[in-house]
Amino acid sequence: MKHSGKAAAAALKLIGLSAAGVLLLLVVAWLAAHIGSFIVGMAGLLGGLWVLFVIFTFYFFRDPEAAVPTGKNLVVAPGHGKVDTIDTTTEPEFLGGECRRISIFLSVFNVHVQNAPLMGRIAFFKHSPGQYLNAMRADCAKYNENVLIGIEAGEPMGTKIGVRLIAGLIARRIVPWIAQNEIVQRGERISLIQFGSRVDVYLPLNAKIKVQLGDRVVGGESILAELA
Repeated sequence: MKHSGKAAAAALKLIGLSAAGVLLLLVVAWLAAHIGSFIVGMAGLLGGLWVLFVIFTFYFFRDPEAAVPTGKNLVVAPGHGKVDTIDTTTEPEFLGGECRRISIFLSVFNVHVQNAPLMGRIAFFKHSPGQYLNAMRADCAKYNENVLIGIEAGEPMGTKIGVRLIAGLIARRIVPWIAQNEIVQRGERISLIQFGSRVDVYLPLNAKIKVQLGDRVVGGESILAELA
Protein backbone atom coordinates (compact mmCIF):
# COMPACT_ATOMS: atom_id res chain seq x y z
CA MET A 1 0.00 0.00 0.00
CA LYS A 2 1.05 3.59 -0.51
CA HIS A 3 3.48 4.92 2.09
CA SER A 4 3.68 1.53 3.70
CA GLY A 5 6.67 1.22 6.09
CA LYS A 6 7.35 4.93 6.37
CA ALA A 7 6.15 5.11 9.95
CA ALA A 8 8.44 2.24 10.89
CA ALA A 9 11.30 3.96 9.11
CA ALA A 10 10.61 7.18 11.04
CA ALA A 11 10.54 5.19 14.25
CA LEU A 12 13.83 3.50 13.39
CA LYS A 13 15.36 6.89 12.55
CA LEU A 14 14.25 8.33 15.87
CA ILE A 15 15.55 5.28 17.68
CA GLY A 16 18.88 5.59 15.87
CA LEU A 17 19.20 9.27 16.77
CA SER A 18 18.36 8.56 20.38
CA ALA A 19 20.92 5.73 20.45
CA ALA A 20 23.57 8.06 19.02
CA GLY A 21 22.66 10.65 21.66
CA VAL A 22 22.95 8.11 24.47
CA LEU A 23 26.27 6.86 23.11
CA LEU A 24 27.57 10.43 22.89
CA LEU A 25 26.56 11.08 26.49
CA LEU A 26 28.32 7.89 27.59
CA VAL A 27 31.50 8.90 25.76
CA VAL A 28 31.39 12.39 27.30
CA ALA A 29 30.79 10.88 30.76
CA TRP A 30 33.72 8.46 30.28
CA LEU A 31 36.04 11.27 29.13
CA ALA A 32 34.93 13.52 31.97
CA ALA A 33 35.55 10.78 34.52
CA HIS A 34 39.02 9.96 33.23
CA ILE A 35 40.13 13.53 32.44
CA GLY A 36 38.70 14.75 35.73
CA SER A 37 40.61 12.12 37.71
CA PHE A 38 43.75 12.97 35.74
CA ILE A 39 43.38 16.68 36.52
CA VAL A 40 42.70 15.91 40.17
CA GLY A 41 45.80 13.71 40.22
CA MET A 42 47.83 16.55 38.66
CA ALA A 43 46.45 19.20 41.00
CA GLY A 44 49.29 18.83 43.48
CA LEU A 45 51.94 19.12 40.77
CA LEU A 46 50.21 22.07 39.08
CA GLY A 47 49.82 23.82 42.42
CA GLY A 48 53.49 23.26 43.23
CA LEU A 49 54.57 24.62 39.85
CA TRP A 50 52.38 27.69 40.34
CA VAL A 51 53.90 28.34 43.78
CA LEU A 52 57.39 28.12 42.23
CA PHE A 53 56.29 30.54 39.49
CA VAL A 54 54.99 33.00 42.11
CA ILE A 55 58.25 32.79 44.09
CA PHE A 56 60.37 33.29 40.96
CA THR A 57 58.20 36.20 39.79
CA PHE A 58 58.60 38.01 43.11
CA TYR A 59 62.34 37.22 42.98
CA PHE A 60 62.67 38.48 39.41
CA PHE A 61 60.84 41.73 40.10
CA ARG A 62 62.80 42.50 43.28
CA ASP A 63 63.81 46.13 43.57
CA PRO A 64 66.59 46.76 46.12
CA GLU A 65 67.58 50.25 47.23
CA ALA A 66 70.84 51.37 45.63
CA ALA A 67 73.70 52.62 47.79
CA VAL A 68 74.49 55.47 45.40
CA PRO A 69 78.13 56.64 45.57
CA THR A 70 78.93 60.31 46.08
CA GLY A 71 81.51 62.23 44.13
CA LYS A 72 81.72 64.51 41.12
CA ASN A 73 81.53 63.41 37.49
CA LEU A 74 80.84 59.75 38.28
CA VAL A 75 78.83 57.48 35.99
CA VAL A 76 77.27 54.49 37.75
CA ALA A 77 75.99 51.30 36.18
CA PRO A 78 72.39 51.68 34.98
CA GLY A 79 71.80 47.93 35.26
CA HIS A 80 72.73 44.86 37.27
CA GLY A 81 74.75 42.25 35.39
CA LYS A 82 78.05 41.40 33.74
CA VAL A 83 80.20 43.77 31.69
CA ASP A 84 80.92 41.82 28.52
CA THR A 85 81.79 44.59 26.06
CA ILE A 86 83.97 47.69 26.33
CA ASP A 87 84.71 49.24 22.96
CA THR A 88 84.57 52.29 20.72
CA THR A 89 81.51 52.62 18.54
CA THR A 90 79.33 55.21 16.82
CA GLU A 91 76.07 56.54 18.26
CA PRO A 92 74.73 59.07 15.75
CA GLU A 93 71.28 59.81 17.19
CA PHE A 94 72.21 61.55 20.44
CA LEU A 95 75.98 61.64 20.96
CA GLY A 96 76.40 62.45 17.28
CA GLY A 97 79.40 60.31 16.46
CA GLU A 98 82.17 58.19 17.92
CA CYS A 99 81.98 57.29 21.59
CA ARG A 100 82.93 54.69 24.19
CA ARG A 101 80.48 51.89 24.92
CA ILE A 102 80.10 49.71 27.99
CA SER A 103 77.60 46.89 27.53
CA ILE A 104 76.04 44.99 30.43
CA PHE A 105 74.29 41.65 29.99
CA LEU A 106 71.38 40.95 32.37
CA SER A 107 70.52 37.29 32.87
CA VAL A 108 67.11 36.18 34.14
CA PHE A 109 68.66 35.97 37.62
CA ASN A 110 69.72 39.63 37.76
CA VAL A 111 67.69 42.56 39.06
CA HIS A 112 65.89 44.09 36.08
CA VAL A 113 65.15 47.57 37.40
CA GLN A 114 67.44 50.17 35.77
CA ASN A 115 68.92 53.27 37.41
CA ALA A 116 70.02 56.66 36.12
CA PRO A 117 73.80 56.64 35.59
CA LEU A 118 74.15 60.28 36.63
CA MET A 119 72.24 63.43 37.49
CA GLY A 120 70.91 65.30 34.48
CA ARG A 121 68.08 66.03 32.08
CA ILE A 122 66.42 63.48 29.80
CA ALA A 123 67.20 65.26 26.54
CA PHE A 124 66.43 62.39 24.14
CA PHE A 125 64.00 59.50 24.22
CA LYS A 126 63.36 57.10 21.35
CA HIS A 127 61.68 53.70 21.17
CA SER A 128 62.67 51.48 18.23
CA PRO A 129 60.65 48.31 17.48
CA GLY A 130 62.56 45.25 16.39
CA GLN A 131 63.28 41.57 16.86
CA TYR A 132 63.94 39.58 20.03
CA LEU A 133 67.31 37.95 19.38
CA ASN A 134 69.33 36.48 22.21
CA ALA A 135 70.56 39.39 24.36
CA MET A 136 73.85 37.54 24.92
CA ARG A 137 74.83 38.88 21.49
CA ALA A 138 76.60 42.22 21.98
CA ASP A 139 75.33 43.40 18.57
CA CYS A 140 71.67 42.68 19.32
CA ALA A 141 70.96 46.43 19.68
CA LYS A 142 71.11 46.66 15.87
CA TYR A 143 68.15 44.31 15.51
CA ASN A 144 66.21 44.08 18.77
CA GLU A 145 63.50 46.28 20.19
CA ASN A 146 65.19 48.99 22.24
CA VAL A 147 64.79 52.35 23.92
CA LEU A 148 67.56 54.95 23.65
CA ILE A 149 67.68 57.50 26.48
CA GLY A 150 69.93 60.52 26.11
CA ILE A 151 70.96 62.40 29.26
CA GLU A 152 72.59 65.83 29.42
CA ALA A 153 74.71 65.65 32.56
CA GLY A 154 74.49 68.18 35.36
CA GLU A 155 78.23 67.69 35.95
CA PRO A 156 80.18 68.34 33.86
CA MET A 157 77.35 70.56 32.61
CA GLY A 158 75.99 69.54 29.20
CA THR A 159 78.07 66.36 28.77
CA LYS A 160 76.04 63.78 26.84
CA ILE A 161 75.52 60.21 28.04
CA GLY A 162 73.41 57.59 26.27
CA VAL A 163 71.66 54.58 27.80
CA ARG A 164 70.11 51.97 25.52
CA LEU A 165 67.65 49.47 27.01
CA ILE A 166 67.54 46.35 24.84
CA ALA A 167 64.94 43.58 24.85
CA GLY A 168 66.18 40.00 24.55
CA LEU A 169 64.96 36.55 23.54
CA ILE A 170 62.80 36.24 26.65
CA ALA A 171 62.40 39.93 27.49
CA ARG A 172 59.47 41.19 25.45
CA ARG A 173 58.66 44.43 27.20
CA ILE A 174 60.63 47.54 28.13
CA VAL A 175 58.84 49.76 30.67
CA PRO A 176 60.38 53.26 30.93
CA TRP A 177 59.48 55.32 33.99
CA ILE A 178 60.85 58.62 32.75
CA ALA A 179 59.94 61.12 30.03
CA GLN A 180 61.78 63.63 27.87
CA ASN A 181 62.92 66.81 29.70
CA GLU A 182 62.55 65.15 33.10
CA ILE A 183 65.37 65.72 35.61
CA VAL A 184 66.80 62.52 37.12
CA GLN A 185 69.19 61.98 40.00
CA ARG A 186 72.10 59.55 39.97
CA GLY A 187 70.86 56.10 41.00
CA GLU A 188 67.18 56.98 40.54
CA ARG A 189 65.00 54.22 39.11
CA ILE A 190 64.28 54.89 35.46
CA SER A 191 62.92 51.68 33.90
CA LEU A 192 62.22 47.97 33.97
CA ILE A 193 63.08 45.32 31.37
CA GLN A 194 61.17 42.11 31.88
CA PHE A 195 63.42 39.01 31.85
CA GLY A 196 66.85 38.54 30.23
CA SER A 197 68.13 41.63 28.43
CA ARG A 198 71.01 44.07 27.88
CA VAL A 199 71.88 47.69 28.70
CA ASP A 200 74.41 49.72 26.68
CA VAL A 201 76.02 52.89 28.05
CA TYR A 202 77.51 55.43 25.61
CA LEU A 203 80.20 57.75 26.98
CA PRO A 204 82.40 60.54 25.59
CA LEU A 205 85.75 59.39 24.23
CA ASN A 206 87.60 61.15 27.06
CA ALA A 207 85.69 59.36 29.83
CA LYS A 208 87.92 57.36 32.20
CA ILE A 209 86.63 53.77 32.26
CA LYS A 210 86.64 52.26 35.76
CA VAL A 211 85.50 48.69 35.00
CA GLN A 212 86.96 45.72 33.16
CA LEU A 213 85.53 42.94 31.05
CA GLY A 214 83.90 40.30 33.20
CA ASP A 215 83.13 42.63 36.12
CA ARG A 216 79.80 42.15 37.86
CA VAL A 217 78.12 45.49 38.41
CA VAL A 218 75.21 46.66 40.56
CA GLY A 219 72.74 49.16 39.15
CA GLY A 220 72.95 52.56 40.81
CA GLU A 221 76.06 51.56 42.80
CA SER A 222 79.00 50.33 40.71
CA ILE A 223 81.08 53.12 39.14
CA LEU A 224 81.52 52.57 35.40
CA ALA A 225 83.43 55.71 34.48
CA GLU A 226 84.51 59.20 35.45
CA LEU A 227 83.77 62.11 33.12
CA ALA A 228 86.54 64.55 32.28
